[in-house]
Amino acid sequence: MSDHEEHLRKWRLILGQDAQDEGGGPKLPARAQSMDAVLEALYNSDDRRGGLGPSSPNVNRWLGDIRKYFPTDTVQMLQRDALERLGLQEMLLEPELLKTIQPDVHLVGTLLSLKNVLPERSRESARQVVKRVVEEIEKTLRQPLLQALSGRRRQQARNRRPRHSDIDWHQTIRVNLKHYQPEHRTVLPVQLRGQQRSRTSLKHVILLVDQSGSMATSVVYAGVLSCILASLPSVTTHVVAFDTSVVDLTAELPDPIELLFALQLGGGTDIGRALRYAEQLNVAPRDTVLVLLSDLFEGGSVPNMLQSVRRLVQSGLTFLPVLALNDQGAPAYDHDVAAQLTELGLRPFASTPGTFPETLARALYG
Repeated sequence: MSDHEEHLRKWRLILGQDAQDEGGGPKLPARAQSMDAVLEALYNSDDRRGGLGPSSPNVNRWLGDIRKYFPTDTVQMLQRDALERLGLQEMLLEPELLKTIQPDVHLVGTLLSLKNVLPERSRESARQVVKRVVEEIEKTLRQPLLQALSGRRRQQARNRRPRHSDIDWHQTIRVNLKHYQPEHRTVLPVQLRGQQRSRTSLKHVILLVDQSGSMATSVVYAGVLSCILASLPSVTTHVVAFDTSVVDLTAELPDPIELLFALQLGGGTDIGRALRYAEQLNVAPRDTVLVLLSDLFEGGSVPNMLQSVRRLVQSGLTFLPVLALNDQGAPAYDHDVAAQLTELGLRPFASTPGTFPETLARALYG
């Protein structure tokens, strides 16, 4: 097959059967024809002829086919498109179908938003899907978070003017080898290195999690990260979910499954109410980091919300306004509110899950 023919066949798959030349055009090989049929069922199924109607028995077979013909990341994208374009929420209500789905964080967000309407027979399957994804996320994020926190903590504790009893002689000798005096067979300790005594105060992390529907993916990552933090003896963690009400989920830590299923995705947003609740938790401001995970679309009073922000910032805590915690890049957010937070000296930002551990460690330990 020439490069030109291969190029035409790829475009034929992209454009669908409607792009087929009347003269026949390039003939697709058997495997490509099967791939074409799978894509047609999803993207050209308005007439529902052999397509994926909500009650179609072909959904189960289609889920198997896409896993046969496409790599994992493409499978996850096709599943999301099926849910969004065709409204196939029924895919998630049957345990048999749930077992054939390639799970990812987006699917978990959808399952959590549907958890109250899942039939009894599907709940355990849904829970297993969520557990698989959560375990993968935790495996990916735990070590980077632990390394970032321990590295920053050591860096903060490093003392360049230690008392005699606090001198780390191994480090001191190592950095002063260039000052070795051969005639005296000794090293001049021009630069001292030492460790400060451990501080008795714990660090405190307060996570305010916006559980509106648009934040579903971010909520999943935040839930897993908060559970990892809760397992650390050096950090006290509070997790507070909010929409138009506020729910303290700290009692669910450090079990990420219980925490995520305690969330109620969807609904309105009252950031100000959540911030006022956080003020009650702010008992040691100098050792506290407040993470506000929200797209800033405030349904309550923006002036009242900003007053709470001012009080929290003036207390001395570190305030991190996180617009999104996902791998999809810049999210939709309220630019006006973000600008007003910037005027208060804050820097609203979106973060990938992989880079957030270092950001949090820097906020905790400088």
